[in-house]
Amino acid sequence: MPFLQLTIDIDRHAPEPIEDALFELGALSVTLEDAADDPVLEPAPGETPLWPTITLKAIFDAATDATVLQGELAGRLPRTLPPPRFETLPDKAWEREWLKDFRPMRFGHRLWVCPGGLPAGDPDGIRIELDPGLAFGTGTHPTTALCLEWLESAALDGRSVVDYGCGSGILAIAAAILGATEVRAVDIDPQALIATDANAERNGVRSRLQITLDHDLPRSGTDVLVANILAGPLVELAPAFAAAVRPGGRIALSGILAGQSNTVTAAYRPWFDIALTATREGWTLLAGQRRAD
Repeated sequence: MPFLQLTIDIDRHAPEPIEDALFELGALSVTLEDAADDPVLEPAPGETPLWPTITLKAIFDAATDATVLQGELAGRLPRTLPPPRFETLPDKAWEREWLKDFRPMRFGHRLWVCPGGLPAGDPDGIRIELDPGLAFGTGTHPTTALCLEWLESAALDGRSVVDYGCGSGILAIAAAILGATEVRAVDIDPQALIATDANAERNGVRSRLQITLDHDLPRSGTDVLVANILAGPLVELAPAFAAAVRPGGRIALSGILAGQSNTVTAAYRPWFDIALTATREGWTLLAGQRRAD
């Protein structure tokens, strides 16, 4: 069954009253999109920031009369807004539409991330099968790519690994597939743990993963710790990460903008020999080794 989609550029107007009006008029769903490619980076705890300019899209049943709907909205929307645009959307398995743009991707020399059913581009490659769900981490973001390439180059056979901020579980799964025998996947988002569990099972490494909301890290016994989060939390977590990694163990940190790398590096220097080792599209990866106390 097709649907009627309404699109309106609401600029800097508060979206909540407009959303309420649309739902009262029968909208099946309302989504907000960035109208001008403005990033929203590192919000304060508890905040859910929006973009400076917003495009709003609402889906209605195909039987909805666009002319009548536009008339009903006229008295409910700010007069400064442009008129809404309407189009008919064909019925599709929308949750799978992203697959047409998601192809097998190589990281380093041999590691491949592939959506379900697609083979790696190299028959001798190491393959991770992953469909992105509600949690962050598919390999398409520069920070995830930087971490995957670092893991691919690391000697992980028989090692213990912590993936802090695991998202979809892609880094934890990669570590296990690359030879790590014990992997602890940590995240504050329960949805991330669900995604990690499902993806680990799919790749046959679930038995080697401990998936947890518990932020209490092992003390002094971790061989490798990787964290792809944000600069602020990375700075705050430096003492905890230092306590978790054994002397001689390694750390890799990403989610760091180029202008933030010096601040994060300074936070880890009391414990680690650490430096910027890779950059991509304005994002950086710091990697280093834990010194003996």
